[in-house]
Order: sequence, then structure tokens, then C-alpha cells
Amino acid sequence: MTTLATVDLRIVLVEPSHPGNIGAVARAMKNMALTQLALVKPKMFPHSEASARASGATDVLERAQVFDSVAAAVADCGFVAATTSRERDQNIRVFDIREGAPRLVAEAQRGPAALLFGAERTGLTNEDLALTHLLLRIPANPDYASLNLAMAVQLVSYEIHRARGAQYVAPPPAVPLASGADMERLYAHLAEVLEEINFRDRTASGTHLMERIRRFLNRAELDQNEANILRGILTAVQGKRRQAGPRPPASRE
Repeated sequence: MTTLATVDLRIVLVEPSHPGNIGAVARAMKNMALTQLALVKPKMFPHSEASARASGATDVLERAQVFDSVAAAVADCGFVAATTSRERDQNIRVFDIREGAPRLVAEAQRGPAALLFGAERTGLTNEDLALTHLLLRIPANPDYASLNLAMAVQLVSYEIHRARGAQYVAPPPAVPLASGADMERLYAHLAEVLEEINFRDRTASGTHLMERIRRFLNRAELDQNEANILRGILTAVQGKRRQAGPRPPASRE
């Protein structure tokens, strides 16, 4: 389990019109370990649909703050960023979200910071953008770049999560890898069965079959159970052959 950088970061939804989106945003935030949600003039909040869509993230909704203006929502923030899906004429730096997320995390470690998301239909106004230090852009299909509000929050919060140091650490395997001795016993057993069933290397030199088998089984990185399963199959093959009796050798091509 990784330790995340501590940040004082507020997600600000400006005039969200659909309560379900607010709930889905809360869920997206909790997925990525963000807890501060601010709402500027929400059309409907609190609302049962928001709680339903939060799906386990109702604590984020319950702590959400409601403001009458964007200026009030970010009044105590030293750094403010915003998302955009459009080209802007204002002289504001625009960062790809992947390069902008580390900057946002760094500023949110220094002091309170905010990230603005505009209304579903209209986005952010020029007055809103005047409060920001930079814009973040999600690289999407240029012919259809507008994302659902909750989707946008999920993508951006994921990049922030990674910038805070999150990474997947696989748990140790329950069964250790087969040892070299285990594999040598498997190879010897396999060579024995191949000889019994008269399966020969039919390449020109006739000497590379076991080398190739070793290579692809090594690439498979068998664990002890898997090596034992293969040996069990080989033993079953030998048992069936003994019950059937000897067979004449197959002709070489």
C-alpha cells in the first residue's frame, strides 16, 4: 500500500444542474482519496438522487460546502486551477492534465488549492476564469471533447491521485515459483514421456525440442502448484499407456 502525499485540495462544481452528477462526482472523488467538495449555486442539493449516485461516498456529500459564488468558494485558496474543453482566448496557461496534475498537487501541499469544474451545459465564465492560475485540459476526441461532469472529475482526480504517489502494488503470490530443482524434475519427466510416446524433434538437426520446451516453460514462470499439475498430467498419460499396452513405434518422416 502506497502513502499518498497530503494535499489541501478542493473540488469545486460551479452551478451543477443534475443532482445525480453531484453524487457521481462524490463517488469519483472518494475513489481517488479526495474529500473536499464545494458546490456553487447547485440547482438541487441536497437531493435523494445525489445520495443514491454517491454509492458509498455519502460522507463526501455530507461534508460538501455550498457557496453563492466562485469567488467565495475559493476565497481562502492560494492556488486555483480549472478544467476546460474549449480553446480560450484569455492569456491563461493551459496544461495537459498529466503534466498539470503534479503542479496542482505541489501547490495543494503548500496551502489550500481549488480545482474548478464548470456547469454541464455552459462551462466556466470569463469571470470564473479570471480567478484561476492555470487551465487543465483532458486530451479527448477533438470532434467530441465535452465530457460528462462526473467523467471529467474521475479522469482528473485519477491523474491527481497518481501525482500524489499512488501506484498499484501487487500482493505477494500465495504460492512460490517452482524452484530450479522442481523444473529440472519436470523437464526430465517430460522428456521421459515424450520418449514413451515416440514424440521426436522433427527439425533438421533433431536436437532443439527440449531447449524450446525449456524456453517457453521458463517464460511461463510456473509456480510450484502449476509444475505439480503438469507432472500429474504426465503421470496420467503414462498410466493410460501402461493400461493400453505397448504400441508399435511410429514411423519417422
